[in-house]
This record gives sequence, C-alpha cells and structure tokens, in this order.
Amino acid sequence: MNEIQKLKKAIDDSKKIVVFSGAGLSTNSGIPDFRSASGIYNQKINMNVRPEEIISHSFFMTYPDEFYKFYFDKMVYLDAKPNKAHLYFAELEKKGKVSSVVTQNIDNLHQLAGSKNVIEIHGTVMKNHCMKCHKYYDLKDILDKGIPPRCDCGGLIKPDVVLYEEGLNEDDINKALDEISSCDMLIIVGTSLVVYPAAGFVRYFNGKYLVLLNKSETQYDNNADIVIHDDVCHVVEELEKL
Repeated sequence: MNEIQKLKKAIDDSKKIVVFSGAGLSTNSGIPDFRSASGIYNQKINMNVRPEEIISHSFFMTYPDEFYKFYFDKMVYLDAKPNKAHLYFAELEKKGKVSSVVTQNIDNLHQLAGSKNVIEIHGTVMKNHCMKCHKYYDLKDILDKGIPPRCDCGGLIKPDVVLYEEGLNEDDINKALDEISSCDMLIIVGTSLVVYPAAGFVRYFNGKYLVLLNKSETQYDNNADIVIHDDVCHVVEELEKL
C-alpha cells in the first residue's frame, strides 16, 4: 500500500478531520508562497527593505503608502480561484468528514471553494477597518480609495491581516486549538511549519492520523503517520482515482 492509498484509507476511517493549511496550498491558484525560490520573500522589490519588514506593524504605521503599494501588488489577488485541493477539502466538509479548516492563508479561497467553518488565524484581505472610527470596509471598497486608503472620517484604513509584530486573535487561537486537540485526523497541507506561534499548534494534536502534505520536508515529518512530498493538487487527483 503506497502513501496515497494509506491517506485514502485514513480519511475513510476518520470521523473528525481538521485541515491545517498554509501558502503552499494556494500556489496552484496563482498566489505565490513566501519562502520558496519564487516566493514573495525572494522577489526583488524597488525599495531597499526586506518584504518581512514591509509587512510589519511599524512599517505600516510609518510608511502606509509604501506598505499599500507592496500589499496591493504582492498580497491581494482578486482574480484567484480555488484549486482542486480547496474544492476537495470543501467536499469532505459537506460529507461530514472535515469539521474545520485552520488556515494561515489570507486569500479567502477556502470560503470560495465552499468550506464553511474556516478559522483564519492570520486574518483576511477581505475585511478592513478604519483605525480611527472602526468603520468596516470590504476589499473592493478600499481599492477605490487611493493609496493609502482612508476612511470618510479621515482615518487610515488597515486590513484585518496579522502583520509582523502583531499578536494573533485570542479567540481564533482558542478555536483552532480546540479543533486540533479534539480531531482524530490532522491534515497539514502546504506549510513549512516554521512560522510561530501557528507552527506550534501541531503539538496539540492527540488523534490517530497526523498527515503532512508539502513539497518540502518539515520539522514534523518524523512525527507524522503519513508524509507525502508532492504537489497537493496532484495528491488530490490521485485520491479521487481511488
């Protein structure tokens, strides 16, 4: 029995699956990841500043114009569509297999695919709020407001995305840990598991099947029951043949 067959058997055997997803899941939708050779952190930009610094809270507050130029160019993909893997996990939710998706992604593709219970631990590009009066704006609203987008009250609008130097939302952390600690199968997909505190969530898993689907190795490979280093959409195609 190969790893794909083992994965299919484990999915069939499981009653509560949690999917924990990272940027590698969305690369087939045309959204670059962060750390690969073609990822955001390795792309050339027209400023003598590292991308990690640009997407920090302090840079956003000090240079909102430059932040938004980078953000709109590199992190917002209005035309991106869910790929086969997003759709597959949404279908597993419809079948009562997947109880939730815990995602590090901010691209809204899980929801577009049909997943209902999505915990976005790093926030989302779809929601934005004025830092002065707290008025809500959706993504299309702020795209028409120039750079940087400002509220009708004059306040600076900030995307509901967790930037460097900012903490994760406590409610989202608690929901994610509750889901992970109570599931019998955790599928980790498209993440190198190097960003904390999110990477540490894996330690709360106490279930039967720990699955790692990622193109490259991770620090948790030796702890997993099933490890597949391959493109996740190819893995899904193989699963659907069984």
